[in-house]
Amino acid sequence: MSQTPSAILVVGPSWVGDMVMAQPLFSELRRQYPDCAIDVLAPAWCRPLLSRMPEVREALALPFDHGDLKLGERRALGKSLRGQYQQSYVLPNSLKSALVPWAAKIPVRTGWRGEMRYGLLNDVRALDKERYPLMVQRFVALALPQDAPMPLLDEITAPHLEVDDASREKAMAAHGLSMARPVLGLCPGAEFGPAKRWPEQHYAAVAQHWIDHGGQVWIFGSGKDQPVASDIVSALSEDARAHASVLAGKTSLEEAVDLLSATNAVVSNDSGLMHIAAALTRPLVAVYGSTSPGFTPPLGDRVAVVRLGLECSPCFERECPLGHLNCLKQLPPSQVIDALQQLETADA
Repeated sequence: MSQTPSAILVVGPSWVGDMVMAQPLFSELRRQYPDCAIDVLAPAWCRPLLSRMPEVREALALPFDHGDLKLGERRALGKSLRGQYQQSYVLPNSLKSALVPWAAKIPVRTGWRGEMRYGLLNDVRALDKERYPLMVQRFVALALPQDAPMPLLDEITAPHLEVDDASREKAMAAHGLSMARPVLGLCPGAEFGPAKRWPEQHYAAVAQHWIDHGGQVWIFGSGKDQPVASDIVSALSEDARAHASVLAGKTSLEEAVDLLSATNAVVSNDSGLMHIAAALTRPLVAVYGSTSPGFTPPLGDRVAVVRLGLECSPCFERECPLGHLNCLKQLPPSQVIDALQQLETADA
């Protein structure tokens, strides 16, 4: 760029985990341009995440459903932003995601080569997947010159969501929660599909162990995860159930972020909540089955990844193509309990 931008527009991703992975890009932009305003255009549900990223000035709601083209509406939105930004970064690879910065006539529009976006983007990068194996590297690399060395993980600022005490206490009061006993957060859902979900009876075994040792369990997720959360509680002993709280489907994303920040440790499938827990620097055990931590691992110093690494995994399928789900069913609760204890020892 010929001059330092005073304002940058980032077109953000549409998935929870991907948005968390985008924060290191914001950190790199803030490092390069300390006085520059960074706004993020993304679906409205992203606001609870973006409001907890200190690098971001404003979250601009993208008023379209996922998959909607709506050329006229996108062009009108872009026109409304004209003259406000000198640089834009487009993180999704779709054609439609590049329309708003183009219509806004932002002078420099950067992104990876995607769906025929020549003209819409004028700083088009050719992605070398071997050079940038991780999603977070691909995001951060957009802020660097094309010939810059590959950003290594230890050179990248990890995601770091910030939650204030008042917001956390408000969420706890709203759901009748306290921290009288150490809290283990469980995130047993996965929007991607059942091949990402560790069995509920395994989660129940971990929960029972935690409660037996003086703790309590908070179970997070969406409304779709309520049946799984209820099954976990039902599998506990009668005494243990008094120390288990089902929050799945009962919290907003904003509340879920705040409540996760109050946990002493978290066990999660490969999901958006997993990335949020890591960004909150919670001791985290991430359980992998059909997917791999080789592209979007949870980033942080207090993370343990557990997986069996069977010959048939990762398959990246929504449902087990072999019908047995052994990559998760055969992963014992004891392995997760051991990982939790090792994290606890490391923190001591």
